[in-house]
Amino acid sequence: MGTEPNLGALLDLVALGTVADVVRLDDNNRLLVQQGLQRMRAGRAQPGIAALFNAAGRDIRRAGTYDLGFVAGPRLNAAGRMNDMSVGIECLTTDDPGRAAEIARQLDQFNRQRRDVEAGMQESALATVEDVAPQGDLLRGAPQEDLLRGAPGYTLSLFDAQWHQGVIGILASRLRERFHRPTFAFAAAGNGELKGSGRSIPALHLRDALDLVSKRHPELILRFGGHAAAAGLTLREDGFAAFRDAFETVAAGLLTPADLEREWVTDGPLPPQDLTLENAAALADAVWGQGFPEPRFYDRFTVAGQRVVGERHLKLRLQHGGRTLDAMLFGHADPLPDSIAATYRLSANHYNGAVTLQLLIEHWHKTG
Repeated sequence: MGTEPNLGALLDLVALGTVADVVRLDDNNRLLVQQGLQRMRAGRAQPGIAALFNAAGRDIRRAGTYDLGFVAGPRLNAAGRMNDMSVGIECLTTDDPGRAAEIARQLDQFNRQRRDVEAGMQESALATVEDVAPQGDLLRGAPQEDLLRGAPGYTLSLFDAQWHQGVIGILASRLRERFHRPTFAFAAAGNGELKGSGRSIPALHLRDALDLVSKRHPELILRFGGHAAAAGLTLREDGFAAFRDAFETVAAGLLTPADLEREWVTDGPLPPQDLTLENAAALADAVWGQGFPEPRFYDRFTVAGQRVVGERHLKLRLQHGGRTLDAMLFGHADPLPDSIAATYRLSANHYNGAVTLQLLIEHWHKTG
């Protein structure tokens, strides 16, 4: 009788794949992810995963689901977006720590390139949308009643001949988050074709919407596929305008204005005595993800201080309940008003050997 392989040694790969591919975290999957994270924290990760943490400047002894979804995952995906996915596969399968470190550095560079390309694409996309969305940033800072006034129609479909085909999915996701509209971004694919990548909102099943477009306009879409939240398609190079109009018409028939109103679900206010580093550490140690979201809290704050860091992030000092708290608002460099209401997560900030409580702001609007 042969010896059974020790599949437990692969649980760090299972955890990474589960979280990075946004698999629903039912009881079984949460247990698998938890065991995989424990292997990483104990120093028993595959050489490639350990190398990815090191290249990103993250301490694998504190590995969490954030690291899998937003640190290791994007670096692996950047290989396929900017170069060749086989590089990422080799990183995960090599047993040579030296080779893993070399590949991880390469993947980190690909990810930096991807971010630069994405930033340029997002800037040009927002310039295109500006005429139909004069409110500017409709996600942060705008009252709910302003979300529809001046915003795009029911959908967004954008194309630029200079856009990188490997990054259009990320661009569609960013625009969907910003405007809360089903969104497609297109890039030239060569051979007289356009490739499109789309992301949707909960009220619209994207693949079914494309099927309806295809039935109404049989010659328009060459190929398509996907699921409720994300889909891809191929058009002829001269078919973009027709698709944009057809997709808008289909979505307008399936959605209501209420569907376009963003809903923020939180766990409500957190009592001041519970705003502690211990609670932040406990939350960081748990397994969160698709179908099992990390708690979000909502409260009002006075902005006592703010400065831009890293060119496009705000480091904040917020006053609440007689205390002054550190906070970060990522991807936003414009100054905040004196009084805000905000949705936030608790975080343990590790910096220069010290660990402090920090709030991570996800959404805010002006009060007072």
